[in-house]
Amino acid sequence: MEGDSVTLTPNDADIMGENLIMWTFGHNSLIAKINRKDSKRQFFDERFRDRLKLDQTGSLTITNTRTTDSGLYQVLCTSKDTPVSIFNLAVYAHLPVPVISNSSSSGPASKCVFLCSVVNVSDVTLSWYKGNSLLSSISVSDLSRSLSLHLECLDDSYSCVVNNPISNQTQHLNTELCQPCSGLSVI
Repeated sequence: MEGDSVTLTPNDADIMGENLIMWTFGHNSLIAKINRKDSKRQFFDERFRDRLKLDQTGSLTITNTRTTDSGLYQVLCTSKDTPVSIFNLAVYAHLPVPVISNSSSSGPASKCVFLCSVVNVSDVTLSWYKGNSLLSSISVSDLSRSLSLHLECLDDSYSCVVNNPISNQTQHLNTELCQPCSGLSVI
């Protein structure tokens, strides 16, 4: 989660006897290295300024993670031609609570129409639920998105949920925004 710390630890067997351990990010951009003989550490990438720690074991800690830290991290040693360890890190942003707005029209045959919206998010799923049953869902890869819910009447509890692989946020529909059902509801 954005703001957390994460430690990437190479397998001890892969780096045993190695003096120089190097870490790359993305397209083989060198971000840190340690010479274990003299404990000399160097950090190279401004994106990680004051957020990297490298210990004697070769473990790399990234503090105050950002979504831009997501990507491929590799451990290289001078005696080997290929990376000895590879990590694919995914950092997710904190999710906002979705906003439910009423976009119903007035009139004798009017239906209740609600929009559930999220802004400034990417790579999330936005869903409407009736009780615990999923009604509709979309995957959102852009920054702002809405999902509509059409009701003739309100016959249960409804909620909108935004989620990513590690967290979710829920907003419950205010039951006063639509008339109670005396018969069927249409979704």
